[in-house]
Amino acid sequence: MELENGDDAVSPSASSTSAMASLLPLASVSQQPYVSELLSFTLDRLHKEPELLRVDAERIQRQMQEVAVGNYRAFIAAADALVAIKEEVSSIDKHLESLITEIPNLTSGCTEFIESAEEILEKRKMNQTLLANHSTFLDLLEIPQLMDTCVRNGNYDEALDLEAFVCKLSTMHPNLPVIQALAAEVRQTTQSLLSQLLQKLRSNIQLPECLRIIGYLRRIGVFSEYEMRLQFLRCRETWLTGILEDLDQRNAYEYLKGMISCHRMHLFDVVNQYRAIFADDTSGSEENYDGGLLFSWAMHQITTHLKTLKVMLPKITEGGSLSNILDQCMYCAMGLGWVGLDFRGLLPSLFEEAVLNLFSKNMNTAVENFQLVLDSHRWVPLPAVGFSATSISEESQEDVTPPSYLMEHPPLAVFINGVSAAMNELRPCAPVSLKNVLAQELIKGLQAVSDSLLRYNATRMLRENESGLFLSLCRAFIEVAFPHCATCFGRCYPGGAALIVDAKNLYEGVGRLLTISSSKEPPKPVSSGEEKTTSENGDLPHPVAENGVEPTADDKRSSEQNSPTLHSDEKISEAS
Repeated sequence: MELENGDDAVSPSASSTSAMASLLPLASVSQQPYVSELLSFTLDRLHKEPELLRVDAERIQRQMQEVAVGNYRAFIAAADALVAIKEEVSSIDKHLESLITEIPNLTSGCTEFIESAEEILEKRKMNQTLLANHSTFLDLLEIPQLMDTCVRNGNYDEALDLEAFVCKLSTMHPNLPVIQALAAEVRQTTQSLLSQLLQKLRSNIQLPECLRIIGYLRRIGVFSEYEMRLQFLRCRETWLTGILEDLDQRNAYEYLKGMISCHRMHLFDVVNQYRAIFADDTSGSEENYDGGLLFSWAMHQITTHLKTLKVMLPKITEGGSLSNILDQCMYCAMGLGWVGLDFRGLLPSLFEEAVLNLFSKNMNTAVENFQLVLDSHRWVPLPAVGFSATSISEESQEDVTPPSYLMEHPPLAVFINGVSAAMNELRPCAPVSLKNVLAQELIKGLQAVSDSLLRYNATRMLRENESGLFLSLCRAFIEVAFPHCATCFGRCYPGGAALIVDAKNLYEGVGRLLTISSSKEPPKPVSSGEEKTTSENGDLPHPVAENGVEPTADDKRSSEQNSPTLHSDEKISEAS
């Protein structure tokens, strides 16, 4: 019962203890177990608890002292460490302050490092990309050199393909310096290509090559359509001019032959090439498309051709050469007529002027030579000269042989030689329109001879025998030289002899002179038998002068020196 009561007594006390423990403010969480244990003690046990606590405190104190004594070095070291730690902490504090001060610089340095690192990284990436595309980049850099090689070797298609590729790259990458530098080099090579193509147009090339070159020029795209047409004509004109400059201008005949042949062949080819290449006129009229460019250029060429003829024709001194040039000009104009450049209607005036100048020059030369021989002539009797009748009959009826009787009168012989030479040069190229004009030139020459004879008679004092020889020369001029000149002119122009014969008034002065002389002393008639002293068997008797006086030996030698050889008029019978 006591135990039960005791249990019953304890149970209320235990509940009260827990209640009080919950009310103790000093009972922390770590003290809760001890407080709970105190509340479970009996009263006696609680009275003993302070003593027990004191004993435990002393025991612990003694243990602490023993531990302190036993480990005093550790405590000293700990104190020293504490002091060192304080000093180190102070130093660390100072260093931290300096570190804090240097942190902005460190930040900026790190920023710069990051930026430089990014740049280096970017360059590294570019270098890696360049290394990966090294072969392609090398091919790009070799494009100008490759294009230049193609141009030098004439591979124009490949060169233009490269130029188009670089132009495309330049358009796609306008901000890349390498591509722009590459495009600049290619443009320089393109200029070289353009110069080479234009130089080819200045050479002797045919239509297929012209078509290819114009195609290349269109691919380059430097010229507009009008400029390309103009450039084509300029280059071809330069080529034609070069051919003409290579000709020798010192020989007018050969130069004109070469020029006419050049224009006949090459001018025809150039016009056909132009029409074949630029045959894209949609309006149906070439002039409406290019402003008459081809027409103007062709007219310029024809005008230059005619101007050259006008300058060079007077330098030709042979009628046969003049006739040949006329034939070639007509043939050239007829050939160019197939392309609308027939200029035959412009030729007559040029050649008429040249023929007139040539004939006038030859007639003036004949008159001058007559005057010179007449002034220096010694009036001595000359032996009569004649030819057999058989030789004359065998000649063609078209031949006009100068009378052999004129050889007895050297001044007239020289004049007839000059007239024959003039007729020989006239006959191959005798314009019908100049018939009357040339007749007047011949009459003018005969008139000059007549005037020279009258002037000689008025200014010279001749002895009786010299006067007879002079009058014989005047009579030969009227009766032989004048009709012979008319006959020669009639061979050049049908009916032309009548124009000369009608001008009988030109020797009226010489006729009056003969009439006056005959009234003073009748002259001996000159018969055909006396003119020809050659006998049928070929024996030549001693020459006898017309006045019946036999020349001396000195006179014979003198006459042989002063007597020129009369040129036969063989060229008159030749056809032009």
